[in-house]
Amino acid sequence: MVQIVLFAVLAFAFLYFASRKRALVPGKLQYVGEAGYGFVRNSLGRDIIGSHDFQKFVPYLVSMFFLLLFNNWAAAIPFFQFPTFSRAGLVYGLALISWLVYNGVGIKKHGLGGYLKLQCMPSGVTGPILLLIVPLEFFSNIVVRPVTLALRLFCNMFAGHLLLILFAMGGYWLIFQSGVLGYVPVGILAWVLFTAIFFLELLIQFLQAYVFTLLNAMYIAGALADEH
Repeated sequence: MVQIVLFAVLAFAFLYFASRKRALVPGKLQYVGEAGYGFVRNSLGRDIIGSHDFQKFVPYLVSMFFLLLFNNWAAAIPFFQFPTFSRAGLVYGLALISWLVYNGVGIKKHGLGGYLKLQCMPSGVTGPILLLIVPLEFFSNIVVRPVTLALRLFCNMFAGHLLLILFAMGGYWLIFQSGVLGYVPVGILAWVLFTAIFFLELLIQFLQAYVFTLLNAMYIAGALADEH
């Protein structure tokens, strides 16, 4: 809990100082901040939600992306070395916020009844098949969606963290604790694989921040749409 607050403050500080002294010719920090903001604004906001409605959701999406990114990359920082969202409770809290946002947006635009109809009744589907389709669509779009959103992030962060521990500690035991000289080359290989997986994890941690924010944008776009 302390870690998520700390890295939320760091994410805020990064965005604040990157935008505090805006100049026509940006410095390094402003350049990185503008690149990150533009990436989320254009590829996750405008392109997914649409040019008519996206702007008011940009602060939410940018905050979500950098909160996730900074907390995921905590796994690569010495003395932390723990991805915050490998704790399931924190991920489900974030998914709950997402659930409230996109459902709130849909209900505000269409009304409760209209929103549920759009989410549960695909256009063009009529007749008795609706008795099967409506409960399935309700379960999929309203109930299960935040669970799958959270599980995707949690499982990737948790599994990657365990994999790094396995190769790091396994290599240490094979080299220094096993007492078998023949295990030393295997231990060195485990450390080489640890290094390779470490850099792969940096990419995965970025991708998970991207995917979580992307799905938020897609759910908001779906809530605003006039057809299922």
